[in-house]
Amino acid sequence: MNNEEKQKLLNAKTDLDTDMQLDVTEAEDLMDEFFKEFNVDRGNFNINTYYPDEPFSWNPFKKFPVAMVPDFTIGMLIESAKAGEWLYD
Repeated sequence: MNNEEKQKLLNAKTDLDTDMQLDVTEAEDLMDEFFKEFNVDRGNFNINTYYPDEPFSWNPFKKFPVAMVPDFTIGMLIESAKAGEWLYD
């Protein structure tokens, strides 16, 4: 296995949830650091937009519809850092 296969290449289209598989706590910590480090105004940023609460049921056979979650990409962080504010809802 070569070095390129060992590393996961990141780019603007890399999704923090689906590609990087960050859980909600990791993503929240990352975003707190992002806003502070790059002096970006949080604006309407809400982690629950990208990591909605999963419904709970005591019935293990009850199925819930899969929530439609918007992309949450490195490109969004780049564009927001350039603008100095979170550009997405």
